[in-house]
Amino acid sequence: MSDIAHMQQVLDEADCLHDADAVRAAYERLAEAIAVEYAALDPLVVCVMNGGLHATAAISEQLRFPFELDYLHATRYRGATSGGGLVWKVQPRPERIAGRHVLVIDDILDEGHTLVAIRDALEQFKPASLKVAVLVEKLHDRRAPRAHAEFIGLQVADRYVFGCGMDYKEYWRQVPAIYAVKDL
Repeated sequence: MSDIAHMQQVLDEADCLHDADAVRAAYERLAEAIAVEYAALDPLVVCVMNGGLHATAAISEQLRFPFELDYLHATRYRGATSGGGLVWKVQPRPERIAGRHVLVIDDILDEGHTLVAIRDALEQFKPASLKVAVLVEKLHDRRAPRAHAEFIGLQVADRYVFGCGMDYKEYWRQVPAIYAVKDL
């Protein structure tokens, strides 16, 4: 089977955990909660690439207050279906973070190793505050110590999920719903 045929099969056989309407509603709830917290703070919103791109766009387009936008790129997966060591592709910029209220937006809180490393890196630059928003929190008991998000849109069971920025072997980030792979 070709790679393209395999990827299509993965989507065709996947279980839809949250449809596009549920995802849109989660983005709206996240944007409302973020607005309450940050509307008067002139925050720096930091997108975690690549997965956080969709969530950052969907949330930020609903925010009706001034904020600056930046990004960083740290990964543990590099196209695989399980994590490895943390690799910084684009590191945080200290001059943008010092003294600022920083909101990091990512796609998923799974085991949380990447988010802990991101928090640790950003805390070194002395932000006024630092919080994390994720579209999805995966429910399991393997969470890294200190791994958490202050804003969570949806929860999913402990399955390999994709869509809404999350990928299956770098594919299917663009689908507007959240799916779970049938079998790995």
